[in-house]
Amino acid sequence: MEILKHECGVALIRLLKPLEYYQEKYGTWMYGLNKLYLLMEKQHNRGQEAAGLACVKLQADPGEEYMFRERALGAGAITEIFGTVHSHFKDLTAEQLHDAEYAKKCLPFAGELYMGHLRYSTTGKSGISYVHPFLRRNNWRAKNLALCGNFNLTNVDEIFADITAAGQHPRKYADTYIMLEQVGHRLDREVERLYNICKEEGLQGMDITHAIENRIDLTNVLKTSSPQWDGGYVICGLTGSGESFAVRDPWGIRPAFWYMDDEIMVLASERPVIQTVLNVQADSIRELLPGQAILVNKKGEMRLAQINRPKNVKPCSFERIYFSRGSDIDIYKERKKLGERLVGPILKALGGDIDHTVFSFIPNTAEVAFYGMLEGFDNYLNKLKAERIEALGHKPTHEELKQILSRRIRSEKVAIKDIKLRTFIAEGNTRNDLAAHVYDITYGSLTPYQDSLVIIDDSIVRGTTLKQSIIGILDRLHPKKIVIVSSSPQVRYPDYYGIDMASMEQFIAFKAAIALLEDRGMQHVIEYAYRKSKAQTELPKEKMANYVKEIYAPFTDEEISAKIVELLTPAGTQAKVQIVYQTLEGLHEACPHHPGDWYFSGDYPTPGGVKLVNKAFIDWVEQNYQF
Repeated sequence: MEILKHECGVALIRLLKPLEYYQEKYGTWMYGLNKLYLLMEKQHNRGQEAAGLACVKLQADPGEEYMFRERALGAGAITEIFGTVHSHFKDLTAEQLHDAEYAKKCLPFAGELYMGHLRYSTTGKSGISYVHPFLRRNNWRAKNLALCGNFNLTNVDEIFADITAAGQHPRKYADTYIMLEQVGHRLDREVERLYNICKEEGLQGMDITHAIENRIDLTNVLKTSSPQWDGGYVICGLTGSGESFAVRDPWGIRPAFWYMDDEIMVLASERPVIQTVLNVQADSIRELLPGQAILVNKKGEMRLAQINRPKNVKPCSFERIYFSRGSDIDIYKERKKLGERLVGPILKALGGDIDHTVFSFIPNTAEVAFYGMLEGFDNYLNKLKAERIEALGHKPTHEELKQILSRRIRSEKVAIKDIKLRTFIAEGNTRNDLAAHVYDITYGSLTPYQDSLVIIDDSIVRGTTLKQSIIGILDRLHPKKIVIVSSSPQVRYPDYYGIDMASMEQFIAFKAAIALLEDRGMQHVIEYAYRKSKAQTELPKEKMANYVKEIYAPFTDEEISAKIVELLTPAGTQAKVQIVYQTLEGLHEACPHHPGDWYFSGDYPTPGGVKLVNKAFIDWVEQNYQF
């Protein structure tokens, strides 16, 4: 499996009781901090390049710090940031460490609001200045803002032009900074609006401050700052005055789940994370709906608000296939269903011969789909057994029954993830030689030259691991045939909402379609699609069409799959190789509530996605052709 860099992870905690309560009940005032650590570690799969956390302390006196942040780079960032936080407590006496009142008054990160973020860069921009949460400081506590998110915007250029035209000056040309400026600007206006009202009421000094903090409504802020955002997002925020919020995109592309009782409100990118960390049932956790925000004010009062009207709702199906942890009950069932849906196409590839076939999977993310595939074949074989018994026409003898019932689906752990490819080996041939050893095989797991091997993966995007490692090493077992199975359809189009798949040349399906066009002398299809894409570049993005679809239109899925096999099979491979892909219909049947399939179908949920796929295609053509 080629590792995809993808959606980040977010975690938001609002403690609803004083710190003394948690000290008395749980033996530590660090209850919220500890839960944040667990929420982040349980979502480590979502971001291994950097991590950050923010904390807000309620009821701080003037002159005392009330908003804290810690960030770090690298795969060990979670350990590093929490280690740094705890370093502030290492010289405390046991009495001080267990004194919630002392912690509240004197210690950093001893607060009631916590927010955490795990980062996978989808922009190529790196460095600590790009690590969430982002802070916008101000002397007015209510104007202080910490922001983090799991998102990608497709129209950063348009938003940047708009806010600079209005007089703002973002520190960096990056979507997070731009969103921070937008939300921060509207937060400033909201505070100023309330300030004027309070002045008219005759309030003065700290009375104005307290009145503003008690009346502030972040729904106004979100409704005026977010409508322009085109993309998939879950944005979380904290203000210095004690407001917390999370808002989801109106297309429902990125996921968020929340739980609340009388002690705590928690939001995270994945449901089972909350289940495990708080030991609560799945049915007590709710999904944040498309365009919806959850907000908790300074007093700890929660409200849900519809910030943006839901549009063309398309939750990301890749979350279900690969990104989210498979421990979610629904995702587990869906991944099994994806495997089960492939029984028919696999049988066709095998010519029906399951007696001389070994089934396996590519570790580790395809394992659940593998179980579903096995169940499907078990059901198929049981049906065959019943038909054979019925066809006997007489009461079967013990030997006849034994012969029929002894047929089994043979499964083995054939591929083993052995080592991690180290990027410090950069020389082409040397690097490729090392890549060939990322996987190892279980020798003797099939009968050479007699058995076929079916091996399932969750997706095939670039195909580099198949070509450099997997096919070659599986061929050492001398199978008669190797059938590579993808539990998802052919990935044909870039994603612009969080996954690191943004340019055309990455996709083996695109390379295969182009190769077929060239093989058949149909380069005019490329030229026509290019000219149509180029002709609409001045149109508003809402009026653009995805002309990249025309590259695939002349061919069946099977023709493209056959060409992919040709491109990916290493020279000298003895076994016949075939690739079987999931169909779009199979995907939607297995994941009925997550119809977002733009990377497979080209049907982007937002206008920005259509604009960017055309740009990616234009860029690719101009680098490779002279039309």
